[in-house]
Amino acid sequence: MLSRLNPLNHTFALTVVMAALSAVLLCACVSIPPEPHAVAVPDAATAGLPADIRLNGASAWPDDRWWTRYGDAQLDALVDRALQASPTLQAAAARVNAAQSALVVSRAAAGAEAGVTADANRQRYSANGLFPSPIGGATVNDFNVRLQGRYDFDLWGRNRAEVAAAAGEEFARRAEAAQVRQALAGSVAASYFELQSLWALAANLRKQAAAQQALVDDQARRVAHGLASADAPRAESARLAELRARIAEAEAGAIGQREALRALLGHGDDALASLRPRALPTRQAALPPQLGYELLARRPDLQAARWHVQASMSRVEAAQAAFYPQISLSGSLGLDALTLPRLLETASRTFFLGPSLALPLFSTGTLKGQLGGARSARDELIATYDQRVLDAVRDVAQAAAALQGLDVQARQQHEAAVQTEALQRSAQARLRQGLADRASTVQADLAVLRELQAGLQLDRQRLQTEVALTQALGGGFHADTAAQAPAPTQISRN
Repeated sequence: MLSRLNPLNHTFALTVVMAALSAVLLCACVSIPPEPHAVAVPDAATAGLPADIRLNGASAWPDDRWWTRYGDAQLDALVDRALQASPTLQAAAARVNAAQSALVVSRAAAGAEAGVTADANRQRYSANGLFPSPIGGATVNDFNVRLQGRYDFDLWGRNRAEVAAAAGEEFARRAEAAQVRQALAGSVAASYFELQSLWALAANLRKQAAAQQALVDDQARRVAHGLASADAPRAESARLAELRARIAEAEAGAIGQREALRALLGHGDDALASLRPRALPTRQAALPPQLGYELLARRPDLQAARWHVQASMSRVEAAQAAFYPQISLSGSLGLDALTLPRLLETASRTFFLGPSLALPLFSTGTLKGQLGGARSARDELIATYDQRVLDAVRDVAQAAAALQGLDVQARQQHEAAVQTEALQRSAQARLRQGLADRASTVQADLAVLRELQAGLQLDRQRLQTEVALTQALGGGFHADTAAQAPAPTQISRN
């Protein structure tokens, strides 16, 4: 049977067999630089908070729209408007689109390539050149139509590794976009709560200033009647000036926060025209019972860092595969004729089919440099990921500890406020009975206002810390199940 085959077929088959054998033999001689060491990744399964850090309320993770838990329609509208047309979000979306395009290109390059080409040309050949008459000295036309194809045998997984790297970058960009979204929502909420706190503090200070003005007027009447020295109203006036300075400071801070909100929203004056003071929310934040892998899945920045690591590991695999021979098969099928009417005749058909073998015999230095660079980039990303895991647990612990301390201060401040209000009621009762003067009740009113101010300051700190804790817990983000891979406790670098 073999004896009946065309000699050209024998040659072609022999070429394919020899190429395959050469590739197998040369693979045994490839020397890839070994890994110097491996880097261990922190085991997040045991990550948690110390026993002395616990918050009141039921344990929970923040949901995706965590800001709605405060029940403030103004805040909801501001966050939604900021998320609609943020330039930062648009830039993040563009990066996601670019990563998706790169993945499409990688997948296309990893598969079979095929295309159709057609050309027509008119050329005069030299009578004194290579071609004799009748071609030499003549002007001829050439019409050509070809179907071309090429297939790369990905024996060592280089193409697969490059596709995996591109997919990892896409997942990383998606997680980074989620991080931008949560950071923007957190910034809006923080600025909004700061604005409301400053408005509340300014209103309280204005009440204190009114009460202090009453004391100044009372002291002035006493001096006029010879019942007090001239220094008494000066001390009260100094306290009034101090209160007015604090009012100006609070009002200036409120203007600054309003402008910060305007910048975050990216809109004109109409975005904040209807904004009004509201009572600060009293809802308490909650902590999840355990962090572990849940924290890694719910922190978009950690997910992004993790996918960057996965992509870098795939690039290392691609760099290692480049040390091995690359085998591909190319072919074409077409029609070629000197005149257009004869182009579609059977005799005009042409074809080509042939394998190719690329051996990296004299580029070892380049390949080693590329592999070393890929490994160094991977090591840097692994170290960055490790540090971010540690920072994530630290952020949660610090915010939770701060909230726990604020809870203790709030309870103590509440007790002080209760006692101060009791003194205020007692002063008012003595005034009605004629046992005290008006100044005594004003002093009691001022004491109550100061305690209210202390409570407002604690609420201000609590809200800012709650937003920080929500961000530390991932702000409602959760990694897409379809895009997850098991979180390793050690990344092997083979």
